[in-house]
Amino acid sequence: MGKVRLTTAQALIKFLNQQYIHIDGKEFPFVEGVFAIFGHGNVLGIGQALEQDPGHLKVFQGKNEQGMALAAMAYSKQMLRQKIYAVTTSVGPGSANLVTAAATALANNIPVLLLPADTFATRQPDPVLQQVEQEYSAAVTTNDALKPVSRYWDRITRPEQLMSSLLRAFEVMTDPGKSGPATICIAQDVEGEAYDYDEKFFEKRVHYVDRKAPVDRELQGAAQLIKNSKKPVILVGGGAKYSQAKNILVELSEKHNIPLVETQAGKATVGSDFRNNLGGMGITGTLAANKAARESDLIIGIGTRYTDFATSSKTAFDFEKSKFLNINVSRLQAYKLDAFQVVADAKLTLEQLVPLLEGYETQFGREIAELKEEWLTERKRLSEVTFTRENFEPEVKNNFTQDVFNEYADALNTELAQTTALLAVNDTVAPDSVIITSAGSLPGDVQRIWNPTVENTYNVEYGYSCMGYEVSGALGAKLATPNQEVYSLVGDGSFLLMHSEFITAIQYNQKVNIVLFDNSGWGCINNLQMENGSDSFYTEFRTHNNEILNIDYAKVAEGYGAKTYSVNTVDGLKAALEDAKQQEVSTLIDIKVLPKTMTDGYESWWNVGVAEVSHKDSIQKAFDARKQKLELAKQY
Repeated sequence: MGKVRLTTAQALIKFLNQQYIHIDGKEFPFVEGVFAIFGHGNVLGIGQALEQDPGHLKVFQGKNEQGMALAAMAYSKQMLRQKIYAVTTSVGPGSANLVTAAATALANNIPVLLLPADTFATRQPDPVLQQVEQEYSAAVTTNDALKPVSRYWDRITRPEQLMSSLLRAFEVMTDPGKSGPATICIAQDVEGEAYDYDEKFFEKRVHYVDRKAPVDRELQGAAQLIKNSKKPVILVGGGAKYSQAKNILVELSEKHNIPLVETQAGKATVGSDFRNNLGGMGITGTLAANKAARESDLIIGIGTRYTDFATSSKTAFDFEKSKFLNINVSRLQAYKLDAFQVVADAKLTLEQLVPLLEGYETQFGREIAELKEEWLTERKRLSEVTFTRENFEPEVKNNFTQDVFNEYADALNTELAQTTALLAVNDTVAPDSVIITSAGSLPGDVQRIWNPTVENTYNVEYGYSCMGYEVSGALGAKLATPNQEVYSLVGDGSFLLMHSEFITAIQYNQKVNIVLFDNSGWGCINNLQMENGSDSFYTEFRTHNNEILNIDYAKVAEGYGAKTYSVNTVDGLKAALEDAKQQEVSTLIDIKVLPKTMTDGYESWWNVGVAEVSHKDSIQKAFDARKQKLELAKQY
């Protein structure tokens, strides 16, 4: 067997070029490229290797380690976990900035290869620049913080360790049942150290992602549960999207009159225009979906983690009559809610279930259509909500009085409601446009009222609700869908937290559209605060003398080189969106909207910690109300 002498970093890049994935008869490279911020610890190792011979890998210069890692995550999510970007950072602060992004990828089961630099294996210059020290161990580095937020983690202190480590990392990232971020920390001196690697290690390697078939016991048990039910509901999770189960879901739903409800990750697996699709379920769900779930005697969870938002903190179901059937490639997730488990691929399982359900029909009758019509009526109402300085009633809530409303209307020069603006965006952008959002009130709004009719055009991260994903994710989604418009729906709070990769998008001519909803504060958390009895406290953006901040975000983005717009009316917003479609550069639309004008819950409840002791009666009432709700919740 021949040998090839390479540095550890050169071997890494050569290996990445030869990794392929095989899914449903199609074979293609698994690693598309590398996001990089070069600094102390990686510029002379991985940086040198990429400069010398990147192969087919595309290299993008990021602006913030968290931001570029979130972009890599969004790319993989948009590509249905079938392709990835690697992310390389400097040692110390650079690698520490990966922690939030790694946690976000882990919560969402998204494969990303993280390559943070590490301290010296020899320890000769310790403590090297940007190195932390712990008294209990000299082996601890900043990168140990990435252990709990990585699906696979390793530290390379010898060049030959790279071989086994990479094989294990790619096994994890290409396994649908445990997919997530793989972190390989390479000591900076080892990155440049040479080794005689076996040539065989760099031969083309194909990772086969075969669909796991259900066993007969699972199929028969699932079929019996469904046939014994009167009103089953299919909960479409992210696993159904990644399995590309759209067609069989539609067939199953139509043939047996079973309603579909969606999680955030599952939305746009099936288009919103499908007659049996009742939309999002849970805290951020629609009235139709939540009513159907409450009536159901069988929840068929397909590729879902059953987060508290999807289950309304486990109060969305009638546990006295409801049973659960879970189809999931993850055994861990299949066991949720004490369900009957089918540990298998979603699409393959449903295809094999259909023949076993011949002759079965639910007792929903026309109720599905009636529930959907009721919700569409409410959605239309939300699109027409208007407020004026003279009339904020009857939408006043949480002590948000007419005087406070007028203060915001004057400060931001707007009377535009957030729901009205969002629905105007939905009506104006092209149907194949991809939307991105993650945190604040917008994820709730889009799960309820955004109607995607084209498959896989809804890239919302809500497994971790990571502020900063919105703009970073837009870049990743654009790299995955270069021929589609991409819109980042972002609140002013998230935009202020992180928008570094907007500059990267402009730099590399990757057109993204930032649609910024500015209500001068963290409106979602302000709602949470006030709905549970507290006053508004440090969740609004106000100056030292208590005046509302009015930031010109359009001017900020103009300085970056984007085409920008400032709007405060529906007509102005639609005109800006139409003009933005014609632009070749990235755009930002600064929309001034009123606080407290987002959608509200529809027969749902969120379990949050409320102070048990307080001098305020309103907080005590909120605590008592929570205690009553908890009696309905299960502890599964």
